[in-house]
Amino acid sequence: MEYQVAVVGGGAAGLMASYIASKSGKKVCLIEKNTQLGKKILITGKGRCNVTNSAPTEDFIANTAVNANFLYSAFYSFTNTDLMNMLENAGLKLKTERGGRVFPQSDKASDVRNTLQKLTEESGTHIIFDEVKKITKENENFVIKLGKQTVMARSVIIATGGVSYPLTGSTGDGYKFAKGFGHTIAEPKASLVPLVTKEKYVADIMGLSLKNIAVKLSKNNKEIYSDFGEMLFTHFGISGPVILSSSSHIRDNGEYKISIDLKPALDFKTLDSRILRDFELEKNKDFINSLDALLPKKLIPLIVKLSGIDERQKVNSITREQRHNLVKLLKNFEFTIIGKRPISEAIITSGGINVKEIDSSTMESKLVPGLFFAGEVIDVDAYTGGFNLQIAFSTAYLAGINS
Repeated sequence: MEYQVAVVGGGAAGLMASYIASKSGKKVCLIEKNTQLGKKILITGKGRCNVTNSAPTEDFIANTAVNANFLYSAFYSFTNTDLMNMLENAGLKLKTERGGRVFPQSDKASDVRNTLQKLTEESGTHIIFDEVKKITKENENFVIKLGKQTVMARSVIIATGGVSYPLTGSTGDGYKFAKGFGHTIAEPKASLVPLVTKEKYVADIMGLSLKNIAVKLSKNNKEIYSDFGEMLFTHFGISGPVILSSSSHIRDNGEYKISIDLKPALDFKTLDSRILRDFELEKNKDFINSLDALLPKKLIPLIVKLSGIDERQKVNSITREQRHNLVKLLKNFEFTIIGKRPISEAIITSGGINVKEIDSSTMESKLVPGLFFAGEVIDVDAYTGGFNLQIAFSTAYLAGINS
């Protein structure tokens, strides 16, 4: 079977690349080894799918943790506005939430996948559900050997994802194909992944979600990242949006610490005054029963324990020094990071095909004419908030239009 363009991988990048290539008049096939398209889309954003962010285009560069400059052409060639217009014109209504995160109004990731699939099918793309075993190039054509057939194409777009969430089909196939054509691969590592803490008492507050907190990530006492938003405590450590973004900055086995400011809207003096007022109202109570207005109920026993103040000490006997220690704890609730969760639990993969070997304005291989790459298979990754899906769509647009 002969095509002008063969796209390998039916996720976000593959669907977009197929649609764009077909829309420009080319005969295109999309090859997906799963029995359905967009399997990873269905689990993104906790099943809601954060498709992009409403931030200005320059903010997408700022929110890209690895090889940001490589994405200038992609981000400006197919912007978040272009994406949102495309989806809404196809009937998918969108909404923007805190932090500029853009979701489908329905809160259903399946609606995003279904819209992309509809666009791809209506564009004339031929969809093949089969596994690619090998890709070679003979003269001007690529030969793609599948489990049940062989496909010929003038161009190939590899959009197979990384190695995160392997149950969705992201098992590193694209790296193998790229290596076969002489490309080098930056070692795949977990990015946007929960963190494991030295402090085991996190298990006592497992399941507790905190909103409107500030975090600082430091290495050897030097701050390297800060953020504001939501987080979650787990049986092994910490997770949630601000923690996942922090994980992008943990690149080695150095001494990393995360400091959580539980009351970022209040400086030390203001928070101290607030606690003093609360204590005046609760002066005849035990310390452990005086913090209900200040902290989530589940967090109180742990904060009391870490404060060093006896839980049964009467509030009216708490000293200024004790109170100040409590304020310090609330402004600097610190954890030592001893590792990341496995790459199989990561939202995305950091690492992939070396960007120096790809033309950033077309996504074409500099080594093999007609070979293109799109999405997570490339060595680029960003923070949470819809930025990574925009990378997938923008790089796929360039690959699709230039293939």
